[in-house]
Amino acid sequence: MCGIVGYVGNKEIKDILIDGLTELEYRGYDSAGIATLQENNIRHFKSIGKLVNLQDKLKNYSSDGFVVGIGHTRWATHGKPTELNAHPHLGEYSYVVHNGIIENYQEIKKSLEQKGVNFVSQTDTEVIVHLFEDFYKDNNDEFKAFEKTLNALKGAFAVLLISKIDNQKIFFAKHGSPLIVGDDENGEIYFGSSDSAMIGKAKEVIYLEDGEYGYASLDGIKLFKKSKSKKLHKKTLTQDKIYAQKDGFRFFMEKEIYEQSEVVNDSMMGRVLDEQIDFEELDKNFFKGINEIQICACGTSYHSALASSYLFERLAKMQTSVEIASEFRYKQPLMKKNRLFVVISQSGETADTLETLKMAKKAGMKTLAICNVDNSSIVRTADKTILLRAGIEKGVASTKAFATQMMVLWMLSLYIAKLKNSLKRKKMVKELQSIREIPSILKITDKLHEKIKRLSKRYLHGHGFFFIGRDIFFPLALEGALKLKEISYLHAEGYPAGEMKHGPIALADSELFTIALMPKSLLYEKTKSNVEELSARDSTILAVSPEEFELADDFIKTNHSAHPMGEFFEMMIVVQLLSLEIAIRMGNDVDMPRNLAKSVTVE
Repeated sequence: MCGIVGYVGNKEIKDILIDGLTELEYRGYDSAGIATLQENNIRHFKSIGKLVNLQDKLKNYSSDGFVVGIGHTRWATHGKPTELNAHPHLGEYSYVVHNGIIENYQEIKKSLEQKGVNFVSQTDTEVIVHLFEDFYKDNNDEFKAFEKTLNALKGAFAVLLISKIDNQKIFFAKHGSPLIVGDDENGEIYFGSSDSAMIGKAKEVIYLEDGEYGYASLDGIKLFKKSKSKKLHKKTLTQDKIYAQKDGFRFFMEKEIYEQSEVVNDSMMGRVLDEQIDFEELDKNFFKGINEIQICACGTSYHSALASSYLFERLAKMQTSVEIASEFRYKQPLMKKNRLFVVISQSGETADTLETLKMAKKAGMKTLAICNVDNSSIVRTADKTILLRAGIEKGVASTKAFATQMMVLWMLSLYIAKLKNSLKRKKMVKELQSIREIPSILKITDKLHEKIKRLSKRYLHGHGFFFIGRDIFFPLALEGALKLKEISYLHAEGYPAGEMKHGPIALADSELFTIALMPKSLLYEKTKSNVEELSARDSTILAVSPEEFELADDFIKTNHSAHPMGEFFEMMIVVQLLSLEIAIRMGNDVDMPRNLAKSVTVE
């Protein structure tokens, strides 16, 4: 979710770090900063907002001779986007940049504060540099101190650290967040969280694996894993920057579909505990006097809201209503103070959703935002906010924002269930176990993607699509239809499967394609009966199910899951990939579909 760069060498470091951060700014633009170490002199520069603000601060700075340096462009997770919270973070004599989430930072911070360490930021990252210096005091060995620091951290992280202890080196580590190290023909060293930041600089690179760490100097790169030295396996770096930003995928949307396993894991970190959900953004008193939930959203966010209403009522036993924001604004709605008013937005700038939030605030309701962009208008307006941690989404058609919305809303339903004592302990533990399985469910296999790619050629014509499902799979059907409409420009409708006989089935013929979401864990026989009715009217059926369906013209087999949400997330992947592959076959620009904008800031 953030961008990291680093350099060891004799060139002008300002240009190298800024150029690298420019290539990574799509990963985060809440704030940016660099730190350089030349001889025994550490300099640092930070700014909030876009990278141009940092460049202005660097106008009068230059390096001369050997220098090491690190840089960072931030997408806020812990702490507001301020200069104090911007990276790099400083200890007494060291600086660190970090991408990811330190899950146990609060307990580390508390322990260090008891030793007299003073923290100046609200971030999880700052514990890394203070912990490193604390371990160094014990043994005066900087590399052992770095190893001990890594062993103490839980969560996901990519780390670069520089210190006056050894002003010739950058210490690095990778666990769950991307990090690449490379060199040029002169042996000078470059780091980046994406290889696009290193193109035109490094010639060969090492794509670090989880658990690998080490240090780099002009003497070379030293790589370790589990305290054992590793051989370097270098690869020639591509020189295509756009290709590099896409990590080899054809479109950003495709890349973002594949990233969903990672970002959903980020959404869970520090929040999914052994027997409960914890949101540090919330406090229990916030829910006092709340008996109902009212949710407003637009587009994809509306679909996640609709799906979550099943979870809030089923798990938290809270009556939940869901409204399309553009309609809610003008219906003279009843706004009750015993309702929690929830708004959902990827950008935090969605005009209609923002206006409903202002209405709720004016009516004296408690308000909560589910959002991906810290310091956005919606976040600044709401009483409380839960951030999605999805990172920047470049594809206009939302994918990973939807996935993280669903995860956050599921977690929120369990958080409220705990407060309201509406779930027995055994049921809560089962729900939490199911949540922990989702990141692995979201990992896409080559077999699945290739199957969908082959099938897509059969769905380029006809007079339309029905996406059908029941319960939480009805909102997923709506989302599947929306994805197809957005990027392929084909007509598609999402329907509750039980509504077919109430009118829509009149459209059924061989040129109507039905995408049937048929989870085995939830209302399978009912859905199967509805699909059989469509098949009898000659509709072309694509069944998505763990159970073979003999009347299907095409079949995508999913895995059996004990929890409907496991099937939900896997079928979400299927409808996203199907829409993607159909649109690509039609020759469309998947990332920038016609007539659409990423953030809808007008009515």
